[in-house]
Order: sequence, then structure tokens, then C-alpha cells
Amino acid sequence: MSLRLCRWLAALAVLSITSAQAATPAPFDLKGPTLEVTVSRDKTTLPIAQVPHLAEGDKLWIKADFPASQSEHYLLVLNFLRGPTNPPPKDWFFKCETWKKACAEKGMTVTVPEGAQQALIFLAPEDGGDFKTLVNAVRGRPGAFVRSTQDLNQATLDRSRLERYLASIRDLNAANPAVLKDTTPLLARSLGIKVDEKCLDRLPQLQAPCLMQGQETLILNDGHSMSIVEALTTGPASDLVMAASSTPQANYGYYSPYLSSLLDLGRLFDSFRVANYQYIPALATALKNKLTLTLNTPPSFQNPKSVLVAALPAVEQALPPPLHAVSPKDIYCARKDSLVLPVEGAPLVFATEYAHNTVLRVAGKNGEVIELPATADATQGGFLIDTSSLGTASLADRFRGSLHGYWGFDKFDGPGFQLVNTHSQAWAPASQDDGSLIVGRANTIHLQTGSVACIDRIMVKDPTGKELRVDWSPVKANEVEINLPLQQAQPGALTLFVSQFGSSEPHPVELRAYPEAGRFESFTMHEGESHGVLKGSRLADVASLSVKSVEFVPAAAISNPESDQLRMEVKPPETTDASNTPAPSLQQGDTAKAKVTLHDGRSYNVNVAVAAPRPRVELVGKSVQIASGGNSSNIQLASENQLPQDAQLIFSVRAKSPAIFSREANIEVASSDEALSTTLSFANRTLTLADSKVAVATFDPTKAFGFSAFGPLKYRVVNKGVAGDWQPLVTLVRLPVLKDLECPADPAQSCKLTGANLFLVDSVASNAEFKEPVAVPVGFPGRALPVPRPSKSGLYLKLRDDPSVVNLAALVVDEPPPPAPADATPAPVPTQEPVTASTPPAPISNP
Repeated sequence: MSLRLCRWLAALAVLSITSAQAATPAPFDLKGPTLEVTVSRDKTTLPIAQVPHLAEGDKLWIKADFPASQSEHYLLVLNFLRGPTNPPPKDWFFKCETWKKACAEKGMTVTVPEGAQQALIFLAPEDGGDFKTLVNAVRGRPGAFVRSTQDLNQATLDRSRLERYLASIRDLNAANPAVLKDTTPLLARSLGIKVDEKCLDRLPQLQAPCLMQGQETLILNDGHSMSIVEALTTGPASDLVMAASSTPQANYGYYSPYLSSLLDLGRLFDSFRVANYQYIPALATALKNKLTLTLNTPPSFQNPKSVLVAALPAVEQALPPPLHAVSPKDIYCARKDSLVLPVEGAPLVFATEYAHNTVLRVAGKNGEVIELPATADATQGGFLIDTSSLGTASLADRFRGSLHGYWGFDKFDGPGFQLVNTHSQAWAPASQDDGSLIVGRANTIHLQTGSVACIDRIMVKDPTGKELRVDWSPVKANEVEINLPLQQAQPGALTLFVSQFGSSEPHPVELRAYPEAGRFESFTMHEGESHGVLKGSRLADVASLSVKSVEFVPAAAISNPESDQLRMEVKPPETTDASNTPAPSLQQGDTAKAKVTLHDGRSYNVNVAVAAPRPRVELVGKSVQIASGGNSSNIQLASENQLPQDAQLIFSVRAKSPAIFSREANIEVASSDEALSTTLSFANRTLTLADSKVAVATFDPTKAFGFSAFGPLKYRVVNKGVAGDWQPLVTLVRLPVLKDLECPADPAQSCKLTGANLFLVDSVASNAEFKEPVAVPVGFPGRALPVPRPSKSGLYLKLRDDPSVVNLAALVVDEPPPPAPADATPAPVPTQEPVTASTPPAPISNP
């Protein structure tokens, strides 16, 4: 193999790898020529921007808008297709020589032929055989060009949504970046755009750049535009939409096939290349009667010359926009100056001019039909209704309105909405709020009436006549929540004034404020816990607290009535099954309201603050490291939950909340009564990270607690000063030292166990089931202990520090030689009380 061939193959391999990694096609950012296009049907003529579909018999007028300085001559060709397997006849190709006066000034008018399904526009550089070559290319591969119309239409429709989204973000950011957080979700819902919600948590100045990242994957699947594209073809080519939307780039159907369509366009048009011509796609952006072509490849005027290809709307039946109300049950005020009716389901209504002459149609009392201009506004998430013409209209108190308009040449009917007119109605506080107004703090009440949709503003006058503006928000169709700033108000009568749109006089509502009987500042709890802390004054008067249907009661009698904190716990169920105790469904950041009820029956509202979950870990594993010198106690501990006092415990924990350990985290180990405690931390080298989620702790009980510590130990994690719940760890046990076990030859006699610190033994038995145990007296001072004769498996005992576990004494029975003949003198019987299960043995003195 020659050196030149080797180099060529190496270069080819590098090129293949580079091509495989380039998953994103070149962007369509080159501005191309502009065409003027109108469509006439019957006696109506529409600009191309308002035409989503063509129909047989439509008259198309097309004119190329080239500058006077245009030096390269372009041949304008309009071609109709009739499916992937049926080549179009030659008389379905219409040409216009744009460099000649007739075409340059008048363009060309073409009637959509019967049987046509798709339409393509070609702009080809002038060449002797340009028209014939183009006709033969299309007739030779009709399916490929049908598929190109599908890709071009899908990409154009999706790109229109993306461009409208990006332009709106830029405009909003330039005008007032602070509104992006509230406006972007409405914009995304209207246009079917996926928004990274983390962007909205950034500073306002940084939100816009973040919201415009990853443009190719912002567009979500839109069933309406997909339906339009799917109708373009039949047979195998109709599978393109599903194939495109199932690519990894398109998130397997969740995102639109925009990116995949661009990839297919590049591969498809590359296959059209011949010696004289190469075909490059152009996306046609419609604005009124202008079609602006956008390219992703610079055109070439040398062989192979570039032929620009753009798609016109498909020839098919109209598919009206599937608009529906966001909240069909909501009620809207017809007297608002800027009435917005939220709709969704048809992003093309907001991204294109296909929907036009849209109105909200309502009926007056006398049957008069009133049409109010409606404008689709993606930034407000619906249609903006001009209600100025309702100033003198006679309307019912409640009525319905519906959207109507044109989708291209065809009428369409949109969703209906419930509307109310401003009218006189009674206003009254909810019964649970009566008598709950307390001066000296902010108060929240609920005002009820027939409908709150037309409220314009609410203000209050205190007994001194001082006017206070209040914050309010509707919570139901007939109820509004009002926050009254009564921190500086005086006790006595209060008057609320409720103003409505279209009404000149506010409606007064009489209330009364009482002197402060108790102040309740806040109720704070951690996410996932069933208790919290109520802060305020005179907390001894509190009987209960309820939040989201869960009732809390004081944890215990208040020892200090002047305390400013009260622990509240979820009221246990009436059944004895504690597992049925309800858990509040509150998460960090929730801003709920709690109702505090006093013993005298009065109730007050208090803000609920839900803090982050307290740190939590789970035990992964643990091991006991015996001190050097081995197990001198001769006791085999039967449970891994027992920790000898002179041993080390090494245990590992996995972070659960938060998910990783911070450098400020440490672990506290304490006795059950917390009289003894120690801290294991990274600083004192008793805590080591195995990885970001698992930490290994080393605990030395003797160094931490001394020699008199014993009993259950617990641990908890502490992170940044916030402590988690205690969890059981091990039981610390002090071990007696067992030295010898001597048993006489007579099986009826008990054995003798010798050792040190035998007072640490709770009881002894001869079997693992611990039947008929022998209890050791508390504080037993002896060094020898009478014990039952062990079974074949050994002698068993329980430790005083953990009597719940049966352990094995690792001693070999020292039996005396067989007894002497019958004339031998028997051994004296020890003078001690018989050993029974209920009577502890008397101590045996050391031999």
C-alpha cells in the first residue's frame, strides 16, 4: 500500500469520526431572497402568512423581490406534487424568468391543479438546461421531493415557535428583566416550549441568557403542527414524523422533530446533487405577504450551482386549531380594561398569523351580539380582549362568551368562557374569621360574595379614619383572601371598601378589631416531621393548631407560661395504632396558613414556615475491633449490637438528606439519657469520607465516656448546626473476666465459675433457650460463682448491661477424675443455698 493511499485512508477515518460526532446541523442563519405571495379563493385574497393550507383551485400569485442590483439571474419555478409514488405531469411545473420585465413586475399567477397534494418553490441560477434538468429531477424522484416538503414544513412551523419565543424573551429582558420569572411560564405554555426552571431562580439579569440556551431542544412536540405535516404524504414516507420524533436528539417523542427534520434535510438534499446542480433547503418565514427565505448553506454559482428549495403549505383540508381554555371553570370579569382569557393547545395560533380576525362573541340582555376584538398574546398566555365597547352595553350579571375567528380561509370556533358583569352584591367575612381581627399585627380574613372576579382594589379605614391599602387574592370563585395590616391600628370598628371594575362607588363591609389577646408569630416545622414550634405570646391559651386538615396539639403542659415557644405535635389517632398518625403534606418553601384555636374558642391564623428537612443518614454497616491482646473475657458475644467497653466501634453511614456529606457535618454519639456524649468529626479524625455519600466513623467508648459508661448508645448527624433525629447505634457492655469453669463428677452438683467483675453478669443458664436461669445478685462482689452444669453446647449467660442477648461462655469444663471406689470418702458438700431460677446463688469464696 502506497504512502499516499495510507494518508488518504487516515484522513477519511478522521472525517468519518468528526461527522459522526456532529449531531447538530448547521443553523439556518443566512438570509436569502424574499418572495411576495398571496392566495385567492373565491372572492377572498389573503397574504401567505395567513394561509395554513392550500386547496384545489386556489390562485397563487408569486413574485420574486430581488434588488435592482441583482447580477445573478434566477429562474423562479413553482411545482406541484401528488404523492411519493406518482410523478407530477410536466404541466404542473410553472416558471418565471425573474430577470425579465414581465416577471419582475407582475410575477406569475398559478392555479392549484386538481389532485395536487404538495407545492414547492425553486430558485435556480439561469442555465441553458436549468428548467428541464429540474423537471426531470423532480419527476425522477417524486418521493424524495415529497419528503422534502414534509421536512421543510415541519422545520418551518417549529422554527416559527422558537423565533417567537426568543424574540419575546429578548423584548421582555430589554424592557424589564424582573418580569421574566412570571411571564416565561405563560410564554412557554403558549408556544409549547420547554423551559429550564432553574433559569428562573437566577438573578433577573442572568435569566434571559439561560432561557435561550440549547435552542434546538426547546421545542416540545405539538400535536397540531404534527397533524398538519402528517397529512402531507401517504405510504412509507408518512412514517417520517414518527421516525424523526423517536431520535435521541428529539428526546424520543417528547420534543418536536425539528432537529431531526434538519438532519434529514441535510442528508436528503445532499442526495439530489448532480454535476450541474445541488439543491439546498430554505426555510420560509412568512410575514403578511412576504416569504423570507433563510439558508443554512451559502449558495454556489459555480458547478454544481445551488438551487434554493422552499415549501408552500400543503394542499389539504383545513385543520382548525385545537384551542381550549386553560381553566374552563374559572370566571372572568367582562369589565376589566385588560381582560386576558388563558388558552392553550395550539402554539401556531401564537407563533403564526394563521389565526386572524379573532373576536370574543358575547350576547347582551336584549339579544344583541357583541364582538370584541381578541389578540393572541403569548407573553400573557392567552387572548387579550378589547372590552372598550362594553361601556354602554346592557349585560346580564352572568353570561358566556366564546372565541371565533378565521383559520386561513375557514372559520373556526374556539373555547367558551364564563363571564360576569359588575353588579351590586352582598359581601361578608367567612364565619370562621368573625372576631379574629387583632390589632398590633397583620391579619388575614376571607371575604365571601357571589363572585370576586371583578374586584379592582380593596382598602380599609381604621377607627381613626386612616386609610390602609391591603393585599388580596381570590381563593375561590366567590371568596377572596385579604391581608389586613393592623400593626398600627386601634381597637374598634373597621370598614373595608371593595371597589369593582366599572363601578364608581366602593361597597363598605363593617368589621371589628379586638385588643391583642395573644400574639402568634409563626409556626415552623421541618419537612417530613410531625411536630413543629409555635412562636408567640400567651401560648398557654393555645388549645390546638390545624394546617391542611392535620391537627396539632401542645406536646406537654406548659411549665413556663411566659415562654415564647410551644412545641406542637400531630394529634395521635383515637386508635392505638400509631402508624395511622397523619403526616402533614408540607414541603420546604410552602407558605401555608395555620389556624390556632384558643381554649376560649377564638381562632387566629398564623403563617407556616416549612424549613428544609433535617439532616438524615442511614447506617450502612458496623464492626467491632477488639483491643490488642484478644478476648480475655472468654465471652462470645452473640449480637453485633453489643460493643465491649475496651473495644472500638467502626461504623459507616450513608447520607440521605442532604444527599452528600458536607465538611461541616459531624456525628454525635450519646447515651440514652444524653448524660454522656461525644462528637465524631473530620477535624478530630474520627470521621472519614469513603466517598461523597458515605462516611466511616471510629468510636472509642473508653476514651469518650470513661470506664463506667454502659447501656444503649444512639447517634445523630449534625450538619451546619442543624441536628437530625437520634437513631440507635449499639449497646455498650462491660465484660466480666471468666477464668475457669469447674464441675464435680456428680452431675447433680452445680459447677463453679471463677473470674473477675462477676457482678457484670445478669444471669446464667445451661442452654441457649435460657430455661431455668440462675440470677446473679446485683453488686455481687465474689470471684467465684455457682452455676448450673453446662450442656454439651456450653454455658450461657446474659450481661447486666444488655440482658436482652444470650451469650456463650467460651470455657472448657474442668472435670475431676472419676470418683474413687465405694470405700472412698465422698467430697464435702459446699455450704450454700441451692441454686434455683428464683433464688440467686450465695457467693463462693475464692479457694
